[in-house]
Amino acid sequence: MASIPKASKAAAPAYRSSSKRRSGPGLVVDGFREVWGRRRLIRYLVQADMKKKGADTLLGNLWWVIDPLMLMAVYVILVTVITAKPQPDYPLFIFSAILPWKWFTATMGDAVGSVVGQERLIKQLHFPKLVLPVASVFSGVTSFAFGLIPLGALLIFFYSDRISPYLLLIPVIAFVQLVFSLGMATMVSAINVFYRDMGNAIRYLLRLWFYLSPALYSAQQLESLGVKNPTIAVIFNLNPFTILFESYRNVIYNGTPPLWGHLVGLLVISAGICCLATWMFKRVEPAFAKVL
Repeated sequence: MASIPKASKAAAPAYRSSSKRRSGPGLVVDGFREVWGRRRLIRYLVQADMKKKGADTLLGNLWWVIDPLMLMAVYVILVTVITAKPQPDYPLFIFSAILPWKWFTATMGDAVGSVVGQERLIKQLHFPKLVLPVASVFSGVTSFAFGLIPLGALLIFFYSDRISPYLLLIPVIAFVQLVFSLGMATMVSAINVFYRDMGNAIRYLLRLWFYLSPALYSAQQLESLGVKNPTIAVIFNLNPFTILFESYRNVIYNGTPPLWGHLVGLLVISAGICCLATWMFKRVEPAFAKVL
């Protein structure tokens, strides 16, 4: 009988000490293995999230069809009526930026509360906590797919002259955005566990981010503004959504190829952000149960 408690006492410290000795790359590999090994769980969480969102409102997931169109109408009125005459086919011009931006903001909003909203699961020792922000990101992919419905309707019924084979490249650009969103979502989900102000601050940060991106206006217009204000020019050039918006706009609005070189560079940077965010998440993960 005495040997059993002795073995159990030896097992616990061994587990803790081995986790402390894990190197940075080791934590990243562990995180990737957790996500891949729990891919069925992620699929279940995505399906559950979609059902929950669909049940909370009368129109359910149709809001992903309606909401981008309503946002488009608001910004079209704002720019065309209050300011000045925009460029031709402005509704399609702005919709090509609103759709991916809505995907990103919805993803970030869900990711912020993905960990703190699952307190019971977090306190289970063997629960793979990293799957929570990952599931929130992939849930947004499904919603983005719904948003392609109004985009197709706009092109078919109002802007058929802008339909081109380059539209088939939308998933390629979306993949780059997905990798970028994974890294950002993982990072903010971990930070929000310790600093709950992140949930409030991120709404204003995202709004500012949107206005510093070529969404309402073209990249050329913002570049001319950057000539007078060098700070704006620096922010504009470092903004990943400058690349994403312009790439989406090229294939949807201009009928031209995306910014291939910039997309590849952004993909590499986004992969690095994913690795850094995974390392950070795994590093602080043992403290989640104590804080929540």
